[in-house]
Amino acid sequence: MKLVIKPIIKRLPATFLKVTLFCTASISASIVAPSALSALSGVAIADVHAAQVQKTKRVPALREKVYSQLARAQKLADDGDVKAGLEALDSINERSSSMNSYEIAMMHNFYGFIYYNENDLPKAIASFEKVVAEEAIPESLRLSTTFSLAQLAMANSDYKKVIAFLDDWDSINTKPKTEGYYLLRAQTYYQLKDYKKGLEYISQVITLSDSEGKIPKENWLVLQRAMYYSLNQTDKVVDVLERMVKLYNKPEYWVQLSGMYGETGQEKKQLAVIEAAYQQGFLTTKSDLRQLAQVYLYNGLAFKAAQVMSDTVKKGIAEQNAKNYAFIAEAMIQAKEDEKSIEYFVKAADLSPSGKYDQRLAEVYVNTEQYEEAADAARKALNKGSLDFESNAFVALGMAQYNLQNFDASILAFEQAEKHKKSQRLAQQWIKYVKREKVHAETLKTALL
Repeated sequence: MKLVIKPIIKRLPATFLKVTLFCTASISASIVAPSALSALSGVAIADVHAAQVQKTKRVPALREKVYSQLARAQKLADDGDVKAGLEALDSINERSSSMNSYEIAMMHNFYGFIYYNENDLPKAIASFEKVVAEEAIPESLRLSTTFSLAQLAMANSDYKKVIAFLDDWDSINTKPKTEGYYLLRAQTYYQLKDYKKGLEYISQVITLSDSEGKIPKENWLVLQRAMYYSLNQTDKVVDVLERMVKLYNKPEYWVQLSGMYGETGQEKKQLAVIEAAYQQGFLTTKSDLRQLAQVYLYNGLAFKAAQVMSDTVKKGIAEQNAKNYAFIAEAMIQAKEDEKSIEYFVKAADLSPSGKYDQRLAEVYVNTEQYEEAADAARKALNKGSLDFESNAFVALGMAQYNLQNFDASILAFEQAEKHKKSQRLAQQWIKYVKREKVHAETLKTALL
């Protein structure tokens, strides 16, 4: 008689296949950093005169004397003597009472530029805020500086200020909005966890790019995917990932798409995608290869699951530990390769202080009619302890002893199993059966004497 105590294949929990969207790093990389600001109004002294050309209101002149002093301050800073550059600006500031509004604005503009280059964002922001506070400046300067302030606030992680600066920019801008504007809005709302608003803006960026026949930037889709996922719009996440796989063909997107197919109940697609990724050599980490093995197991391809995990362990990608050996062994059992499972259960049992793998080994030995080994493994399991189902070990021991014709030892083992509610009924049936067999064997023995 075979011992039938085998694990049931269960639907993989969504948490197992949950996509690790690692979006934070990718999104952070796309956020404007001080070295990447594109619209700083004080980038060069030549911009001072250029700003005067583009006016929408009457702006006082920047006198040559003030201009030359500002140019000197910038040159000192550009040549590496930041302290001297700031001291030159301080000297100009001491005489600010004799300067007009535009000259004061340009002075603060240069302060901001130097602080920005020194990565002192709070002081840079404070300086540029003084620029836009002046009334008599060119609108082009006000517009560019306000947008720079939004970018600097983002780099300084002051997201509410980003929104405030962008609102100010909206109130004075008259030209069509650019990708940079929509992206900055989207990134900011993402950081504020207002994913619904953020989606509106990132989707506008992508739509704008699509309408111009361009391929959207990868980090735009990363951000869109992250917000859909945060809003639990898993079907939309799938759509974005499908596009990312086609456009960029990166290993992580194949794995994530497979995981999302699993989350949305599309198991056949999940299998097809992760297997395609495996064939392309995209699965290289232990977590990815274990996910492949799990998907194989769930889809009834248990032997493939065992092979993948076995190769992963042999190549040193996954650890030679009890958990991994037990996974291979259980996959072999599900593939009806009981004999092949034994070596992996032995390895798992040797590496575990618990007796649970010795118990499974005893059950397999019973099923493969290796009763001496089954009895030894069951006793070892009971000696080690820490068993989830101690009664199973007693049942395996009872069956092994029965088949070895050790009827009294078998009855004793089943009497121990009878004490457990889970196996009480089965143990009682076996006790009756073994007692009858014992009487039968003794009667036969007497008749032969």
